[in-house]
Amino acid sequence: MRARARAQREEAEERTLAPCAARSRRSFGRAVPEPAHPYRPEFQRDRDRVLHSRAFRRLEYKTQVFVNGTADHYRTRLTHTFEMAAVSRTLARGLGANEDLAEAVALAHDLGHSPFGHCGEDVLNTLMKNEGGFDHNLQSCRIVERLEAQYPGLPGLNLTWEVRAGLRKHQAGIPGARLDGRPLGPFPSLEAQIADLADDMTYHAHDLDDGMEAGLIGEAQLEALDLWRLCRGRAEAQFPAASADQLRSVAIRNLLDVQVEDVLRASADRIARHAPDSMADVMNAPERLVAFSPEMKARVDPWRAFLFRAMYGHPDVADANRAGAAMLRRLFLHYVERPETLGRKARARIETEGLWRTACDYVAGCTDRYALEEYARFGLGDA
Repeated sequence: MRARARAQREEAEERTLAPCAARSRRSFGRAVPEPAHPYRPEFQRDRDRVLHSRAFRRLEYKTQVFVNGTADHYRTRLTHTFEMAAVSRTLARGLGANEDLAEAVALAHDLGHSPFGHCGEDVLNTLMKNEGGFDHNLQSCRIVERLEAQYPGLPGLNLTWEVRAGLRKHQAGIPGARLDGRPLGPFPSLEAQIADLADDMTYHAHDLDDGMEAGLIGEAQLEALDLWRLCRGRAEAQFPAASADQLRSVAIRNLLDVQVEDVLRASADRIARHAPDSMADVMNAPERLVAFSPEMKARVDPWRAFLFRAMYGHPDVADANRAGAAMLRRLFLHYVERPETLGRKARARIETEGLWRTACDYVAGCTDRYALEEYARFGLGDA
């Protein structure tokens, strides 16, 4: 047999995807046009470029909930990203969306996240309040559009408009928001909506798994939550002879399953009701098309509030992240005061980006491990 060329893959997209899904062949293109690849459609190329980026590899040593290195089995930004990408592909396949585009957005969504989780992000935003602030979503855009300069003569990774627009999920709802002259909203594309919701769904389930393994959350605390009772009851029906530990593991897996099943049903109903015939129709629909049903949302909202209260706000988690964030602040100010200690490539950007933005880019790109090493190397704990 002969290998399938890009044109055959694109023809398959035309035949099999929903009318409102993005098509590689109809992409709005890249900031700098490039010749088409003989075998890979455009969004697959984007996905691969993200996977091979240095920023993507650094996610292995960045905090998801627990500071990296706390234990072997806790999730990191990298494992969270892979899990989210898998959910994105499942949703995209079920809704007839473009799987490569949904996965590319999912894999790139956290590239700009700082060390030490959201505490680190808050510190950088405060430090940069007079310099444009810091937001990890927009930092992901900076990385793929400017900082990951891997291709001669091209800006960053030179990704397609659709992926770059998908990373600007919080800007889509801003009236008049545009990217390269094209509207970003009012809603993101179908694939970007899928990746956005997959992010929430993944941490709803997997952060709980880590929290229970860490002993921060006990099953008795979950009994008041309708979502847990639903998942636990489903586990008992599936495996009536299972042990308590086994049922708990199955119930955690069911947390993701019930959310995915609900989103597929509810979103398919919305798509059928509004009948969008293009990506533009999705972006201009009367409502967001990829979402929970009202019944599931009523279960998920208390669940999310519980996680923030019992896990993300738990003293053991909060104290560790605050300590890391305090170190990050001192490290940032050290680089501003001693810019010669920045990396070589970072120093070369000071003239064009300014010292504070360059220091912010550098610190945001640090892994937890590297930030701790730099903090110790400069003796900042002794100051």
